[in-house]
Amino acid sequence: MKQIIDFVPLLLFFITYKIEPTTVAIAGFSLGVGGIFSATAVLIASSVVIYGFLFVHQRRLEKNQWLTLAACLLFGGLTLGLHSETILKWKAPVLNWLFALAFFASHFVGDRPLIQRMMGHAVRLPAAQWSQLNVAWILFFLVCGFANLFVAFVYPAIWVDFKVFGSLGLTLLFMAGQALYLVRHMQPEPEES
Repeated sequence: MKQIIDFVPLLLFFITYKIEPTTVAIAGFSLGVGGIFSATAVLIASSVVIYGFLFVHQRRLEKNQWLTLAACLLFGGLTLGLHSETILKWKAPVLNWLFALAFFASHFVGDRPLIQRMMGHAVRLPAAQWSQLNVAWILFFLVCGFANLFVAFVYPAIWVDFKVFGSLGLTLLFMAGQALYLVRHMQPEPEES
């Protein structure tokens, strides 16, 4: 459910981006709707509302949610402030690479790889498989970052479509591969005497 909630701002960004740019008068104010800049404003506002709601409801946000919110505010704010969509195009690659860095650093900081810290309560694997799975996540985030960067600057006409649906498709494929890997290597629960 949390993953679906995390996609709501991105979905609202996509819908707003696809609206034909127009100006709407509301209470005597002119408001531009549609296109990259209003979509960025919607992304920022919806992220603040959704993560704010989650924070109030759960009394905390996960580290990846804080990082996502911070990247949204930083890159989105700079995009609007400098009126440059190029800045927003760097958000997904940088965020993916930061996640890759976190997974990489977990091999050297702490007693377990990051993926084991995240999933160890639900899945039992030998230590070597946790390390392999962690490396797979590092590679996944690196590939996603480079794929987003490539599409954003080589195929800018489909960048938003790829950002929403291509990234989601890559994630679902990776998760399916991870599920197959986990099923193959899971250890049975120890029997209680």
